[in-house]
Amino acid sequence: MTDSNLNISFEFFPPKTDKMAETLWQSVKRLEPLKPRFVSVTYGAGGTTRERTHNTVTRINSETSLSAAAHLTCVGATREEVNRVAQEYWDAGIRHIVALRGDAPDDAAGYTPHPGGYDYASDLVAGLRDVGDFEISVAAYPEVHPESASVSDDLDNLKRKLDAGATRAVTQYFFETEVYLRFVERVRKAGIDVEIVPGILPVTNFAQVQKFSAMCGTTVPVWMADLFEGLDDDPDTRRLVAATTAAEQCRTLQAEGIDAFHFYTLNRADLSFAICHILGVRPDGSDAVRETD
Repeated sequence: MTDSNLNISFEFFPPKTDKMAETLWQSVKRLEPLKPRFVSVTYGAGGTTRERTHNTVTRINSETSLSAAAHLTCVGATREEVNRVAQEYWDAGIRHIVALRGDAPDDAAGYTPHPGGYDYASDLVAGLRDVGDFEISVAAYPEVHPESASVSDDLDNLKRKLDAGATRAVTQYFFETEVYLRFVERVRKAGIDVEIVPGILPVTNFAQVQKFSAMCGTTVPVWMADLFEGLDDDPDTRRLVAATTAAEQCRTLQAEGIDAFHFYTLNRADLSFAICHILGVRPDGSDAVRETD
């Protein structure tokens, strides 16, 4: 049984080693039978994974039935260099770009536009429109981007990206359903009517998520800390808790009329596959591929 009314997508990151590449490819093949709308591949801070991102995206595009989207940022390159990368994607048959401002390199004090580069994501979106007729996704922040001056400033920035030609927005992950619903309400009141896809992060390493959430401005609720308490040395139970929690989040959003989800897989298929199964998104019989241990 497949829920044809539900749109799903998955995010991966480019592997650093042969072992990680093997894990990634197993995950890609495991999730392929679910027929996601697209899968995306991230781009490292400062453009550090440009070649690996390109190789991963083009391999997915050429060796699977999946529609692959490449992340692209403004960081560490001139407009001409970014446009050249975009043109290479277009020439390779990639028609979907996730356009982001990007994070500064780890050794930088903060984000500074590259001299001669695109300043912000809205500029990048406009530039991509000149390269080709890409489908363009951009980021949205239900709890406000940590560098935004205010809620209204954050919404203005989202509107600039969409006005520049973006197709949809995909949110940063969140854990409280109301956070997303209130955000969408603000977005609609601001006159923005494009699709706002909720980003879903199944949590297995709670300490790691706490650390990352502090940097990106996502609130980790007390009830989630309680759920994972005492499970540091019990990975099997952590996975069960993670799948149950994320599936409940998605089902609650479904009840509110949300029909699309973007899963941050961290290159592991098992949790996202289980959550999709619960939501009614399943392979068509013989398409199923088991993930090996």
